[in-house]
Amino acid sequence: MTRRQLPPLTSLRAFEAAARHLNYERAGDELAVTASAVGQQVKTLETWLRRPLFVRLPSKGIALTGIGQRYAASISQLLDQLDEATARALRPDVSNVLTVSTMPSFALSWLIPRLGSLKQRHPELEVRISVSLHLTDFAREDVDVAVRYGPGGYQGLHSELLMAESFFPVCNAALLNDPARPLRQPSDLRHHTLLHEHAEGIPDYVTWPKWLAFAGVDDIDATHGPRFSHTFLALQAAASGQGIALATSALIGDYLDAGRLVRPFPQQLQSSFQYYVVCPEAFAERPAIAAFRSWIREEAAEHADLR
Repeated sequence: MTRRQLPPLTSLRAFEAAARHLNYERAGDELAVTASAVGQQVKTLETWLRRPLFVRLPSKGIALTGIGQRYAASISQLLDQLDEATARALRPDVSNVLTVSTMPSFALSWLIPRLGSLKQRHPELEVRISVSLHLTDFAREDVDVAVRYGPGGYQGLHSELLMAESFFPVCNAALLNDPARPLRQPSDLRHHTLLHEHAEGIPDYVTWPKWLAFAGVDDIDATHGPRFSHTFLALQAAASGQGIALATSALIGDYLDAGRLVRPFPQQLQSSFQYYVVCPEAFAERPAIAAFRSWIREEAAEHADLR
């Protein structure tokens, strides 16, 4: 094995702080040492590298040299990674506790109703559900597994396709049977209120204009109507008879089975995004994570068969 050429960590920390602040005093305040101590550590590093990292300015300030700028950028990234790895190593190693991160609508409509079967199969697991709209940063967040909605290809992570998703209109049965405003074909939607979901941060999300274009309807103004931040809110509004919502095959929950919502048309538009279960490669086979992955894959397969 080739021996690593590593300068003293203390000197690296001092240099990185000084490079960010371009001031030895402020770097010293951050590191809880004196400015002269920071200067001495920087000098030690410059001696070790045999290259100048700072230029001393006439105004008693400092500026990075060309190599200093490049070295500082690399060192800053490495220290961030070291900080993240250390934070993860310091977390309590509780093998039966599993933290799962996912989107609010998926948690409420799909995951939480099924947790009972996970408890039956793995009573030893203690599952914690965390909801968030941002992508999980496994290095910085105390999360073991995440369910993501996107195009796939999550670099550096173990990723498995959970389920595809299609979109279709749903409404209260009373609207479907309204003799004054029948819903027999997509063009009949012009006589009804369209309920919208504001899917912030999701490109290519299926909206009413996209679905209507798919269904061959081009003479309906789909810009009006109430807007909701989450799918389950739009579905609840539709179940209350307030209009027609776009449901997703993944998040429709038991609305159809219970008869709270009905599908007026058979047309459904496949989404370009899908659901994936992801986790760090290094932890994919940990017993708790492997058990959860196996369970959620089976649940997703059963859900797809029922749809």
